[in-house]
Amino acid sequence: MAVLKFERQIGAFNLSIETGKLARQASGAAVVRYGDTVVLGTVVTGPARPGIDFFPLTVDYREKMSAAGKFPGGFFKREGRPTNKEILTMRMIDRPMRPLFPDKFRDEVVIQVMVLAADGQVDPDVIAFASAAAAIAISPIPFNGPVASVRVGRVDGKFIINPTKAQLEYSDMDVVVAGPKNAVNMIEVGAHEVADDDVADAIEFGHKNGVIPICEMIEALAQQAGQASDWSPPEADAAFVESVKKLVLKPLRDAKRIKGKQERNDAVAAIYEQAIEKFCPADVAAPEHTAGEVKAIVSHIEEKVVREMILKDGIRPDGRKPDELRDISCETAFLPRVHGSSLFQRGETQALVITTLGTSRDEQVVDELLDEYSKKFMLHYNFPPFSVGEARRIGPPGRREIGHGALAERSLEAVLPSPDEFPYTIRLVSDILESNGSSSMATVCGGSLALMDAGVPIKGAVAGISVGLVEEDGKYVLLADILGEEDHFGDMDFKVAGTRTGVTGVQLDIKTQGLSYKLIREAMKLNRKLRLQILDRMDSALSKHRPEISEFAPRLLTVKINPEKIGKLIGPGGKGIKAIEAATGATIDIEPDGTVFIACKDAANANKARDMVSATTEELQLGRIYEGKVVSIKDFGAFIEVAGGQDGLCHISELDDAYVRSVTDVVKIGDMVRVKVIQIDDQGRVKLSRKQAMKDPG
Repeated sequence: MAVLKFERQIGAFNLSIETGKLARQASGAAVVRYGDTVVLGTVVTGPARPGIDFFPLTVDYREKMSAAGKFPGGFFKREGRPTNKEILTMRMIDRPMRPLFPDKFRDEVVIQVMVLAADGQVDPDVIAFASAAAAIAISPIPFNGPVASVRVGRVDGKFIINPTKAQLEYSDMDVVVAGPKNAVNMIEVGAHEVADDDVADAIEFGHKNGVIPICEMIEALAQQAGQASDWSPPEADAAFVESVKKLVLKPLRDAKRIKGKQERNDAVAAIYEQAIEKFCPADVAAPEHTAGEVKAIVSHIEEKVVREMILKDGIRPDGRKPDELRDISCETAFLPRVHGSSLFQRGETQALVITTLGTSRDEQVVDELLDEYSKKFMLHYNFPPFSVGEARRIGPPGRREIGHGALAERSLEAVLPSPDEFPYTIRLVSDILESNGSSSMATVCGGSLALMDAGVPIKGAVAGISVGLVEEDGKYVLLADILGEEDHFGDMDFKVAGTRTGVTGVQLDIKTQGLSYKLIREAMKLNRKLRLQILDRMDSALSKHRPEISEFAPRLLTVKINPEKIGKLIGPGGKGIKAIEAATGATIDIEPDGTVFIACKDAANANKARDMVSATTEELQLGRIYEGKVVSIKDFGAFIEVAGGQDGLCHISELDDAYVRSVTDVVKIGDMVRVKVIQIDDQGRVKLSRKQAMKDPG
C-alpha cells in the first residue's frame, strides 16, 4: 500500500494525516501530526459473537510517557491502568462515533489510539480523535462518517481553534466540539460563567473552522485509501415481528402511562416475560426464536411507543409537559459532624453530597503527559446498583462514573474561590441513592449546596439540568429534565450547568447524526430557563455560603514569610517545625514562595502556631523591645535569644544602670529578660540593651 498524506492549516499549526506506513495489518491505521505532537490511531474488526444484542465497540487511548521524554511513576516504571484523563479521552472518542455506526451492526470493533510524541503545547486528545476517525474512514467497517473534533478557546474576546496550553490559561472557556460535516453530535464545555449565546457561538465557530475542514481531509484520504464494506444489515422476519407487535403493543401503551418508575418498569418487565413465554416456551427444546430475539423486538416496539406518545400525543411517561421540571426538594446540613452536606432530590433522582475540607497535604498530585500538577478540588461520583434497584457486582468506579464526576467537577470549579482567598483543599463525594435520569446534574446542584453548607465562599450557586429530544420526519420535541427512559429511547442528552450569570459546564450526547446550530441554541435557551427555576428552589434551602466553616473542619491560617527564612523555620533536621507542631498540635506546610499553611482543629492553637511561626521568621527591628531568654553567659556579656532562634549580645555595660562586676550578678542562663535592639551591623550581628529597655515602658 502506498503512503498517502494530506495536510492543512488548522488553527495555529499544520495538521497532517498519513496512512500506509505504520500498523499495516490493522483494518485501518492513520498517523496524525499537529505541531510536534504525533498520534497513531488504529481500528480492527472481527466477526460478531453469537447471540450478541449490542454493538461491541471498544475504545482505548493511551498517553505514553516516553512521548514527552518522561518516566512513568511507580516502582515498575511502566504504564499501568489508564488514568482518569485517558478514560475521559476514550469516552470523548466513543460518544460521537457510536451513533454513526449502522443500527444493526454487531461486529467486534476495537479502536486503539496512542500518543507517540507530545510537544506539550496542545492537548493531544483532539488530535487522537482525528487519528481514530481517519482509521475508521479507510477501514472496511460501515460508518456514516467522516467525523472530526476540535477544541475552542477564547482569549481577549477572540475564538481560537486548538489553543495551546498557555492560551488556555487565559481563556474563559474550554470547548470541545465533534461531529460530521453537516451537524454537531458531541460537546464538552468548561467555562467561567460565560453567557449561553457565547457558548453557542463558540460551538458554531469550532464546527465551521475546525470540524468541517478536518472532515474534508479525511474524506479525501478515504477516497484514495478507503476499503469497501461488504456488510449488509440482517433481514428481519416480518411475520414474526408482526406477531410480537400484536401481542405487546397495547399492553406497552397502557404500561407506559403509569407514572411511578418502579411500577412502570415492573409492568413493562411483565410484558417482556409474557412475550418470551409465548414465543420461547420452556417445554420446547429448540424454539424457533431465541429469548434475545424476542427481547430485541419488544425493545424496538417499546421505543416506538414512547416516541409516538411524546411526538403525537404530547404525553411523557410521568405525565409532565415537555418544558416542565420534576418536583425538587433540597436539604442542607443533612449529616452531623461532616464539614458540609446536602440532599438534593429531583423526581426519582436523589443525590447525597458531602464536602470535606483539608490542607495542602490532601491535594492530589496528578502526573500526566503534559506536566505534573496538584489538584485542590476533587469531586468523586458514585452510582451504586441499589440506586436503580439492581443486584449486580460492586466494583471500582467505571468509565461512566469517572465521566459524570468530571462533568460535575468542571461545572463547579469555575465558582470556587482562589487559594489565596480560601486555601483549603476541597473534596466533594456524591452518592446517587436513587436514579431516574440526570444524576450528574443532581450532583452539580447538591454539590453547590454542600459547598455553601461547608462555608466555602463560592461566587454563586450552580444548577444543572438536562434537556432531551425526540425527532422524527422533520418534527421534534425538546424535553425538560429527562427521565432515564427518555434518555434511553430519545435522541439527545444535553446537559448544561451554570449560575445566574452564565454557563460553567456542558455535555452533549446524541443518538442521531447530529444537531443543527439552530437546535443547539434552542436547547440552550430552554436549559437556561430551567436552570433559573432550579436556582430559585435551591435558594429557598440556602441562598449563600455559611459565614463560618464547620467546627469539625481544620482551621487553616496562612502566613507569608521571607523565602530566605524557610530554612530557619524548618530548623536542623526539621527541629523547628516539629517543635511548633508538638507545642500546638498544628500541621504546618511550607511552599517554596514562603507561604506557610497552618492547619489545626483548635482555633486558639492555630493562632498560637501562627504567632510562633511569625516570631521565628520575623526580622528584628532596630529600637524595638523584645522579651528574650538568656542562652549563654560570657565574661563580657550575655547572649540572649529574642525571636525564633535569633540571638544578640547584651554587653556587660548594657545590663544595668549601676556598675556590674559580673554578668551572673544580673542574669543567669534561662532567665527571661526585656531587651532593646540598639544596633544591627552589616553582618547581621545584633546588639541588645537591658539597661535601655528598663527605661522604656513600651
